[in-house]
Amino acid sequence: MRAAVSIGITCTTGAEVVRALAPRIERLGFSALWINDIPGGDSLDGLRIAASATERLGLATGVIPLDRRPVDSLDLHGLPAARTTLGIGSGRAPRPLALVREGIATLRAVTDAAVVVGALGPRMRRLAAERADGVLLNWLTPQAARDAAAELHAAGARAAGDGSTHVARPPRAVLYVRTIAEIDARPALQREVERYESVPSYAANFERLGMRPADATLHAAAGLAAFDVVDEVVLRAITPTNSLAELERFVEETARWRSGAA
Repeated sequence: MRAAVSIGITCTTGAEVVRALAPRIERLGFSALWINDIPGGDSLDGLRIAASATERLGLATGVIPLDRRPVDSLDLHGLPAARTTLGIGSGRAPRPLALVREGIATLRAVTDAAVVVGALGPRMRRLAAERADGVLLNWLTPQAARDAAAELHAAGARAAGDGSTHVARPPRAVLYVRTIAEIDARPALQREVERYESVPSYAANFERLGMRPADATLHAAAGLAAFDVVDEVVLRAITPTNSLAELERFVEETARWRSGAA
């Protein structure tokens, strides 16, 4: 299986940076631009800017936590549904499965955009296989990603076989991979690793899988092929200061990696 390759950036990236960067990402042949959703920024605002500056590039959020941003509060205006993927997650909700199930249903009623679910565990992945268009996986080694993708595809096949699926196509497995393309970005990557190690749900998942989060990162062209075990790989750009010049170098360099792996 040959994975599509996309670029991921943070939603706190400045509007002018997004406007300049998105056409370059499209021109270099990446599949999509994924923008995360954290306090201090709005992934949908960033995608609207990217949409206005591109013609074909996929536009995706990864992921909107519905405990913080309910579906009814999301402004989807200006996002071309045919190019858009809405990534949603439960955040720290006390009833995560119910919240995501209801969120998917509400989004289906208001948009034709694809919906993917951020999922650490098997129950959320089963829900995604039955009701969403895919799963966004995060902080997984290549082997763990392979296993999760196989589990998702099997659940999708079972749902299609017994009639419980709510979607026409098999679910897609998308993997976020924290990536650096220059040595000066190593401290920023280390800070990202330490931040996720301190999140209880992720720490528990790392322990359950017997892995170190650093093992789920990418820092050289030779490592990209190892992550070619899912339907789409999102190279989450980690640079020293997240400036336009750094991000431009990142997409140019990783485009060379992608060409070498093709």
